[in-house]
Amino acid sequence: MKSVMIAAATLAATSAASATLTGWSVTSTNVTSGGQNLVRYEVFATFNGQTDTLLNVFNFGAVPAGGGTEDWYGGFWHKDNSDYNGGVLSQQYGTWAPQLTGSATANRPFDSFLLIGGNPSGTNTTNADPSWNSGGTGSHAGSANGWSRADLVNNGQLGWFNSSPPNNQGRVNVAPNTATTVKIGQFMLSAGHEVRTYTLTAGYNNGAGGSVQFFTGNFVLPAPGAIALLGLAGLAGRRRR
Repeated sequence: MKSVMIAAATLAATSAASATLTGWSVTSTNVTSGGQNLVRYEVFATFNGQTDTLLNVFNFGAVPAGGGTEDWYGGFWHKDNSDYNGGVLSQQYGTWAPQLTGSATANRPFDSFLLIGGNPSGTNTTNADPSWNSGGTGSHAGSANGWSRADLVNNGQLGWFNSSPPNNQGRVNVAPNTATTVKIGQFMLSAGHEVRTYTLTAGYNNGAGGSVQFFTGNFVLPAPGAIALLGLAGLAGRRRR
């Protein structure tokens, strides 16, 4: 598994007593399901305070680069337990809801989902905001299904939030969150996909009555360091022949 820190692009002014979100971090793991070679990307908000708490994220969208042919809003794999999928690995059907990820061993490791910390299970209190229902064009337009879809709406406004903040689901040091990170999503893509860049804004506080602050930054799939490592792996493979 590879882990790379993505530097902050924009950070609101903060006082010494405030929370600080220092950037996004991305891990990548090569996996296989049903003979399909996949890469599992896990994206985390990274903090530097002992009680920092993620509340919501929004304005999620692609940052297209010139010359590529990738469908930046599609191509995600799902293997969730929703009515739209039924536990089958698919790029056409699925949901981003963390409550419907299904089996922790047979489904969840191969499923794309979004969340504000906590475990991706039926008790997770992350919900989609209304941005999933409108905007976009063509197959990537919003619909009444909200985030019960395999692709993303290309309106640049997508968001999700913890609907019960007092449960501290988005706080660092509250399991399964680590002392510095809170998971915001898992993205399953085919091995060998083109590089994708996404932008995202987070709302957070210090978990102790502090005011809400905002952070905006980009993350890359695969992250730049992971790209370099994959290149070295390919070179090593050629040298063995």
